[in-house]
Amino acid sequence: MLASKVIKKTLRWRLNFQKRFDEGGFSTLKRRSFYGTTSFGSEADNSSSLINLSKVSKDIDGGTFLLRRQMRRDSPCNPLFNQDHRVVRTNIGSFSLSNRYYSSHGHLKDIKDKYLGSVPEVVKIVEVGPRDGLQNEKTIIPTEVKVELIKLLVSSGLPVVEATSFVSPKWVPQLADGKDVIEAVRNLTGVRLPVLTPNLKGFEAAVAAGAKEVAIFAAASESFSRSNINCSIEDSLVRYRDVALAARKHSIPVRGYISCVVGCPIEGAVSPSKVAYVAKELLDMGCFEISLGDTIGVGTPGTVIPMLDAVTQVVPLERLAVHFHDTYGQALSNILVSLQMGISTVDSSVSGLGGCPYAKGASGNVATEDVVYMLSGLGVKTNVDLRKLLLAGDFICKHLGRPSGSKAAIALTRTTAAASKL
Repeated sequence: MLASKVIKKTLRWRLNFQKRFDEGGFSTLKRRSFYGTTSFGSEADNSSSLINLSKVSKDIDGGTFLLRRQMRRDSPCNPLFNQDHRVVRTNIGSFSLSNRYYSSHGHLKDIKDKYLGSVPEVVKIVEVGPRDGLQNEKTIIPTEVKVELIKLLVSSGLPVVEATSFVSPKWVPQLADGKDVIEAVRNLTGVRLPVLTPNLKGFEAAVAAGAKEVAIFAAASESFSRSNINCSIEDSLVRYRDVALAARKHSIPVRGYISCVVGCPIEGAVSPSKVAYVAKELLDMGCFEISLGDTIGVGTPGTVIPMLDAVTQVVPLERLAVHFHDTYGQALSNILVSLQMGISTVDSSVSGLGGCPYAKGASGNVATEDVVYMLSGLGVKTNVDLRKLLLAGDFICKHLGRPSGSKAAIALTRTTAAASKL
């Protein structure tokens, strides 16, 4: 009801605007906002308007409404609010978003250079939803659903989608169909589809199924290593050296994961030096990229910074990625500070799916939708179509029978749903 009144009132404003503009030009116009009426004039005058619904237009042929919101300009408190118009487009009766989803342009570039100059211009997103996101689900998900999810994620432009895992079904029954999944998607083009392989046997099964990239996973916590993969850190590294050697013979790239890089559910805080040690070992055995995982999501910028500082002393920045769970709502802030330190690869999971079967209390990964939304706001390129990504998230959430864990997805879906009722 409120939205309908706003739309009608704004349409009247627009008609009045056009009429007075035709009669006397720009200088004669008054601007209405929720906080009163001000005259159009200098840029300083414009600063007194907080939120201005400046245009709502109906496309006769498409039946769509275009809603523009103008944030406060030239704010003396926070220059990040001094941004150009944000746009959300919705199709009546269907779910659709314009590619111009609240992205930042123009003036924000100068501010970014001043405060966020070290943030990379391009960030690679590694989607881990089909593997890390689904492995903890209690109800077995049909293979065809997993395959369709992967295809939807690939269609959104994600360059890397972790497809499945070749682990013992005894330990992770959800991924017992790894062979069938990889056989169904291995011919997809324009994307890398790594699979997790815990040992040489898993590696051989993955290669036989057609996998072209594998990943191995160690831990920075001795206790977690024993509970997760039933061996010590040193024993796991010996095991992974065998995998890395076999992969080299097959010319298959190997990605390395490190769990519990800032905290462990058993030991508590983890020393940055332990993370650096494991990272260097993975690098030396041939991992082309090493993903640093906050498995239980306890990290904050205050613990992530020293960890990254220690690791970057022994591993080049361009060989590192970050992998944050969002248990305490710190994932995006941890990603941002990682970007400021030069990291340009981020792991995430569609709709915030995930958790670890061996880390009690660990919630899902940071949602890919939230990461893409934030990076877009920073002017960072990802080459990911958020609209298509939302469709992938909607698909898997409907199958799982629960709402998305992505705040951006929920907000954007509500926006389009509300507009479709007007």
